[in-house]
Amino acid sequence: MKRLPNIETLSLAEQVAQMIVVRASGYLFDHQIQYPKWEPPAATLRHWLENLGVGGVILLGGSAGELALRSQQLQNWAKIPLLIAADIEEGVGQRFSGATWFPPPMAISAIARKDLNLAQHYAAQIGATTAQEALAIGVNWVLAPVVDVNNNPDNPVINVRAFGETPDTVSQLATAFIKGAQAYPVLTTAKHFPGHGDTATDSHLDLPILPHLPARLAEIEMPPFKAAIAAGVDAVMSAHLLIPSWDAELPATLSERILSGQLRQQLGFEKLIVTDALVMGAIADRYGATVAPVLAVEAGADILLMPVDPEAAIQAVCAAVNSGRIPPERIRASVERIWQAKLKVTGTGQETNLMLLAQPNASTTVSHILRETQLVYSSLPLQLEKLDNPDDVATSKPLRNLIVVDNLLACDFLGQHTPAITLPMQLGYTTTLIDLHTPTTATQTGLTLLQLFIRGNPFRGSAGITLVAQDLFNTLIHSGELQALVVYGSPYVLDHFLPALPPGVPCVFSYGQMPVAQAITLQTLFGR
Repeated sequence: MKRLPNIETLSLAEQVAQMIVVRASGYLFDHQIQYPKWEPPAATLRHWLENLGVGGVILLGGSAGELALRSQQLQNWAKIPLLIAADIEEGVGQRFSGATWFPPPMAISAIARKDLNLAQHYAAQIGATTAQEALAIGVNWVLAPVVDVNNNPDNPVINVRAFGETPDTVSQLATAFIKGAQAYPVLTTAKHFPGHGDTATDSHLDLPILPHLPARLAEIEMPPFKAAIAAGVDAVMSAHLLIPSWDAELPATLSERILSGQLRQQLGFEKLIVTDALVMGAIADRYGATVAPVLAVEAGADILLMPVDPEAAIQAVCAAVNSGRIPPERIRASVERIWQAKLKVTGTGQETNLMLLAQPNASTTVSHILRETQLVYSSLPLQLEKLDNPDDVATSKPLRNLIVVDNLLACDFLGQHTPAITLPMQLGYTTTLIDLHTPTTATQTGLTLLQLFIRGNPFRGSAGITLVAQDLFNTLIHSGELQALVVYGSPYVLDHFLPALPPGVPCVFSYGQMPVAQAITLQTLFGR
């Protein structure tokens, strides 16, 4: 079994390489790679791990079964045990099919408004389930929870990923998630420091500005991070934000005043600081492949997540050390924190044994499914009015199931087998799917069940698809053909449509978009 070497035996380049976490496909074969801009072919990835000694990998894509094989393959390639991370804010099933996919965190805040204790219980259970299932497939670093306070309804990227709209709710629920996950040897991550909730710009595309004064930041943005640190969170992820009251020149990810001054010194955080992905537009478009990594290390980051060019990033940081710009002790301090994190998740290096310990049996799998279902029911707002059973509706008009999504090519939650399509089909509806790229002028007419899948998504804001949905909604109201409205995702989208909903037209909302949420929502609508 691989063990962590003595840091003194590592060269400077090997130490810096341990600070790099690269993106890779969760699929096993090169021809399955879905994002070639960010996910290297196997030969390149193996070179990074085997020869450069890169310290970690973040995975996306594939099934849970494939991930178990993929993560073991990566660990075998690496000389030093890897941190293997995933953005699984809504459970492992959010990214890897076959595992549990929970409703987004904001659904838990809806429960908290009715029963805080129940909401905290659910948040803890989500944390525990996510950690257990992550370990079962070889993922030892959970990039969750989001502790941003989503107090801006126009936020295109945090949105329902947040645990709520107030610091107290977010603090309580995020802390419960962290404590639930702590039953298993995984790392948890509070993100995105110092708070990405009150923005209207997606930092994947551009640099948002948070204009608030320090007193306001201390009141709203900072408390959830303080709570997460007190709860023992293992890592804090930086936000690509410009906060002029703290640093008028550099975004938080690259700011020593923010990462070292605020997070390390003011909040006393002693564990891992990880950047948000350095390939995101807010950083990559302004600072490039080699400047950003050096600035991030100078700022206090221990982990450079998804640098544009990993090899160039290592060389640039090493050059900064050799020139005297960055003290070698600064690199050593980060590697020591990384070693502490790796000791937590690998113990003596027996990764396979840890994975076996986490394997869920049949009874735990059933309990995870039941928990997922209970969460959807508990967070489902009351329908405004029950739809008559279409079997009992005397109409000469055809029944149409009109589904609107932002991008049909990126919908893991939709398919011919999913309830949003199959349940209406059983009742005689014909399905039409529309996204931002679909012409809507020639769509068929008929008594229409309008299903909108709209929420905040990285790289894909909700504004454009909301306009498409609004046009269809208005057309259906004008023609009198809107039979019912179903919104999956953002409650802010629901609030946008409700004022114009004609009396007598039923409406149901679900935070979740996954198949179990579709089934429960439509069964509620149809009274079944």
